[in-house]
Amino acid sequence: MASSDDEIWMKRCLELAQRGAGTVSPNPMVGAVLVHNNRVIAEGWHERWGGPHAEVNCFHAVATSDERLVRESTLYCNLEPCSHHGKTPPCADLVVKKGVKRVVIANTDPNPLVSGRGVEQIRHAGIQVETGVMENDGLFLNRYFFTRIIQKRPYVILKWAQSADGFMGIKGEKTAISGPAALRLAHRWRSESDAILVGAATATTDNPSLDSRLWFGKNPIRVLLDGAGSVPSHINLLSDNRETLIFGPHRPGLPACKRFAGTHTHTPVRDVTEVLFSENIGILYVEGGTGVLEQFISDGLWDEIRIIGSRRILGSGVRAPAVPEGTTGYTAFEAGEDLVKIYFRQSTYNPDNLNIPVA
Repeated sequence: MASSDDEIWMKRCLELAQRGAGTVSPNPMVGAVLVHNNRVIAEGWHERWGGPHAEVNCFHAVATSDERLVRESTLYCNLEPCSHHGKTPPCADLVVKKGVKRVVIANTDPNPLVSGRGVEQIRHAGIQVETGVMENDGLFLNRYFFTRIIQKRPYVILKWAQSADGFMGIKGEKTAISGPAALRLAHRWRSESDAILVGAATATTDNPSLDSRLWFGKNPIRVLLDGAGSVPSHINLLSDNRETLIFGPHRPGLPACKRFAGTHTHTPVRDVTEVLFSENIGILYVEGGTGVLEQFISDGLWDEIRIIGSRRILGSGVRAPAVPEGTTGYTAFEAGEDLVKIYFRQSTYNPDNLNIPVA
């Protein structure tokens, strides 16, 4: 049976898993802790996509002097050890080989290639397995992964900044609203995403680079929604040497790193989610403009909304979208002089009353 100690070590497991944010997607964030008589003898996490999984890193970290204790230890994993060959060998095989006494898991893996088979294999080897320990916290942590596997689309984050009177900017003008701290936070969010999208109006007016220069970490793949082919070819998204995926008519003469997704059969934003899912994108971060954000909302293709609220008063301009019904509350915190609010769509993967920080 699960105990209060199991929750203590699973919390540590989730803390370790969080370290993979921005580097493991579309894989899940996973941590592993090996405990003997309430003493941690090793821990690890999935550090990068395609690299060793958390269990491998954990067992590798066991000191030579503690190897004899492994078979009397409990292994904590926030996600069921995999049972199939992917980029790496099955972790369930390794757990069985190491012969731990007990395995405690937060979530079984929804991936049909695993989906209970890892647990079954470990139990068949005579190892005790407990599942569902801090299950909701695990679901929330890996909400990106669960959404992608179950709903067959990326997890969609909508982000905008707005003035105190509800405007995103002055029409046709590049309008700075967020302060320095909030801007750095937004770049962190970019680094933790796989793709970042803007529409034609935002691309033309703001001429953004859509990189993560104010935060360490990767730059997401850039996506431009330009159905009319109206964005001038000299703007950054079309003229620089970074990859950009363009939804719109093909335009000759652009750098080779610009790819055209063409037009498809559904609404433009649904086309985007389908194509990005096929390209193994796990997290899509949408920065605007208003029309694009509202289309994701109206099509029901959103999971999280992040709003940076400024104290600045604009008086007039482009209205920010309304937060839609169907949210499950929000978390709020300050970023310098700005107030950040994060809303979650009601879903299985975003349970209420969880104390896992998003920022």
